[in-house]
Amino acid sequence: MPIVLTRIDNRLIHGQILESWLPYVHANCLVVANDDIAGSPLKRMMMEASVPSRIKVVIDAVPDVVAMFARGEFENFRVLLLFASTSDSLGALRFGLNFERLNLGNLHAGSGKKQYSCTVFLDPEDIENLEALDAAGIDISARCIPADMARHWRRLVPEKKREQ
Repeated sequence: MPIVLTRIDNRLIHGQILESWLPYVHANCLVVANDDIAGSPLKRMMMEASVPSRIKVVIDAVPDVVAMFARGEFENFRVLLLFASTSDSLGALRFGLNFERLNLGNLHAGSGKKQYSCTVFLDPEDIENLEALDAAGIDISARCIPADMARHWRRLVPEKKREQ
């Protein structure tokens, strides 16, 4: 599998990804799996324009990205795969994408969300999605930047600590 990092970061492509994570994992392809961005030509163009030309960029809907992986379109690349939400990552898994680890980078505050770390805010649906991903064998940890220590997601959520 060509995936070198699978990350949830609702900001998707931004400086932290370009300056920290891409070099850290030696990725040469950045894939964004998100239906909203895929459906917005302006947002797509802005994100694509921010990436250095030496990096392949693919932005598409979740099921379409999964199909590209299934067809082997990324076999010659080291892919950093980005999701905007826990729903996107669970959707990709349910559509058949195989990935072993999931990095929780930034999940911003919002209505009904509770803060679990300086960059991770979750609502009950997010926690259910993480439970489902965890049950499927995905190793989920929070890590904002490469220099940070990874923290298992259950250690962030007090009511889930005892289940780890």
